[in-house]
Amino acid sequence: MATEAAPEWLEKGDNAWQLSAAALVGLQSVPGLVILYGSIVKKKWAVNSALMALYAFACTMVCWCLWGFRMSFGDRLLPFVGRPDFSGLDQAGFLSAQGFAGAYPAATLLFFQFVFAAITLILVAGSLLGRMNFRAWMIFVPLWLTFSYTVGAFSVWSPNGFLFKAGVMDFAGGYVIHLSSGIAGFTAAFWVGPRTAKDRESFPPNNILLTLAGAGLLWMGWTGFNGGAPYAANIDASVAVVNTHLCTATSLLVWLILDCFAFGRPSAIGAVNGMITGLVCITPAAGLVQGWAAMLMGALSGSVPWLTMMVLHKRCRLLAGVDDTLAVLHTHGVAGTLGGVLTGILAEPRLCRLFFGDDPRYVGFVYAVRGGRAGAGLRQMGVQLAGIGFILALNVVVTSVVCLLVRVAVPLRLSEEELAAGDEGVHGEDAYAVWGDGETYEQSVHGNHGYAMTDNPMTTSNSKVDDMI
Repeated sequence: MATEAAPEWLEKGDNAWQLSAAALVGLQSVPGLVILYGSIVKKKWAVNSALMALYAFACTMVCWCLWGFRMSFGDRLLPFVGRPDFSGLDQAGFLSAQGFAGAYPAATLLFFQFVFAAITLILVAGSLLGRMNFRAWMIFVPLWLTFSYTVGAFSVWSPNGFLFKAGVMDFAGGYVIHLSSGIAGFTAAFWVGPRTAKDRESFPPNNILLTLAGAGLLWMGWTGFNGGAPYAANIDASVAVVNTHLCTATSLLVWLILDCFAFGRPSAIGAVNGMITGLVCITPAAGLVQGWAAMLMGALSGSVPWLTMMVLHKRCRLLAGVDDTLAVLHTHGVAGTLGGVLTGILAEPRLCRLFFGDDPRYVGFVYAVRGGRAGAGLRQMGVQLAGIGFILALNVVVTSVVCLLVRVAVPLRLSEEELAAGDEGVHGEDAYAVWGDGETYEQSVHGNHGYAMTDNPMTTSNSKVDDMI
C-alpha cells in the first residue's frame, strides 16, 4: 500500500538501482581517482594530486546542492542554462517529490547527477597535476562548475536544453563529461603553464600497483556510470553495462598490442590509458548500439587516441607546447569526440526507442541508409557534430575566462620553491613517511607535534606513553 514515504509513483526497484549506480560512480572518484592520481604521479606530488581530487568532490557537492543542480536541470533561464535557486536544500518539499525523470524522488536524481559533476572536475584536475596552486584550484572548481558544467549539462541533458531538443545523442556523458573535461583541462593547462623541466622530462609513477587498483575502481564503477543513464532498472541498463565492458576490454587489448608493436613491450600505464579511452568512447553510445558496434568502437578507441597521443602529439606544436599532465585531452577529449561521432553512425533504432521513446529522429547513419532514410542519418550526424562544436567552444572560452579571473586573486602556478619541494612545500606532508621518519609532518598544520616519541619508538617507556596520553 502507498504511504507518505513510498507513494504510488515510486518504483522501489528503480530507486534502489539508481542510488546504487550513483554510489558506484562516486566510488570512481573517492577513492578511485584519488588513488589513481596519488599513485600515477611522481612521489613528491602524490599528496597534492590526491587532495585535488578529494577537494573537488567535496566542493562540488556543496555547490551542487546550493545552485548547480537547478542550473543544470531546473526551470529554463536561457536556452542553455537553468534558473539557480536553493530547491536542493528543501528536503521535505522539492527533494521528496518526483524528479524530472524516473519514478523516484528528486533527491535521487540530485545525488546521481552530483557524482557526474564531481568526476568531471576531477578529470579536469588530471591535466593540471604537479604545478597548479592549490588555492587557485579551490577557486577554480566552483567557478568552472557554475559557468561551464551546468551550461553543458542543461544544454545536452535537460529536457529544456536546446541541444536536447535538437536531438543530440549523449547516453551518459561523452559530451557533458568527457569532451568537456578534455578540452577544459587542456585549456586550463595552457593558462597555468607547464611543470618544471625536470618533472616534464621524468615523471614516473610512484606506485604502479596502486595505479592499477585505482583504475580497477574506475572500470568497475563505470557499471553505474552507464548503467544508471536510463534512469531505470530496465533492459537498456543491462545492454549499456554489457557494451561498456565489452568496448573497454577491446580497447585495452588493442592499446597493448600497439604498444608491443611500437615499443617492443606491453605497458601497464598503456593498459590503463586503453581502458580509459574505451570507457569514454562507449559512454555516449552505451545503451544505443549493438554488441558488434561496441567492439568496433573499442578497436577504434584503442587505436585513434593512441595515434594522437603517441604520434600526433609530438608533431603538433600546440599539443607539444601545452603540458597536459595525464594526457586528458587524448584520453577524454579525443575519445569522447570519437564516441559522439560513432554514436551518430552506429546507433540502432530499436535501442534508441528504449532510451528516447518513439521518436524517429534518433537513428544512426548506418541504419538510416539501410532503411532508406539517408537524410535522417545525415541530420543526426550534423546534430552530433554541432554538439561537439558547442561543448568545445564553451569550454575553451569559459575555462579561459575562469583562469584569468582566478589569476587576479591568486597565482595559478606554484612558486619555483614549491615546485621544487612538491608535497612538503605545499602541504608539509609526505605520502610515504613512516613513523620515526616523518619529519616533514612537523610542517603540517595537522602534524605529529603532540605525538613526538623518542628516536626509537620500539623502546619508548610506558611512562612516556602515559605522558603523551
